[in-house]
Amino acid sequence: MRNVPLQPAVGRLTDFHGHPIIVGIVEEIPELLVATAASLASATGGTLHFAYVDPQRYIVEEMPDGTVRHAALSPDSLHSNWQDRESALKSELQSLLENQSNLPWQFHYLAGRPDRALTHLARAINAAVFVIGTRAPGPRARIRRVLEGSVAYHLAQHQHRPVLSVPLSVVDWKEAANPWDR
Repeated sequence: MRNVPLQPAVGRLTDFHGHPIIVGIVEEIPELLVATAASLASATGGTLHFAYVDPQRYIVEEMPDGTVRHAALSPDSLHSNWQDRESALKSELQSLLENQSNLPWQFHYLAGRPDRALTHLARAINAAVFVIGTRAPGPRARIRRVLEGSVAYHLAQHQHRPVLSVPLSVVDWKEAANPWDR
């Protein structure tokens, strides 16, 4: 018997109402991303689960609740003090969510490939949707996208939950100097 890959289907849909929402964040958390996710959580009654994935660390053990034990890829890594980064991200989120005091949220510090780490968390907490910000336009972002890929694209291609992509910067097609800036 042949293994059939799990595909998106009505039977696999997680109802938005009351289910967790995973928000993929980066070190400089865009206010628009947080506001969009907070609005969605308010409308659906879901809990926000902000997740930062550190690619400079690898997973030692995945826990059933979606958390991970992790270690540095290199013992001499400049990113060895991950606890400081975690604390700074939590503080920034607290500040961005200060007007949303009744909105429940959690923070997860993950490791490895962003799409895989976020998917593991989504399975563990039975999340309904991912909310991901777009990258800034331009040649440097294009090169990063080619080398690393788009997290939103990988999520949309490798798991069954919907991905809400929040535009953080828009290119005015009429104003672009050449096709490479688009």
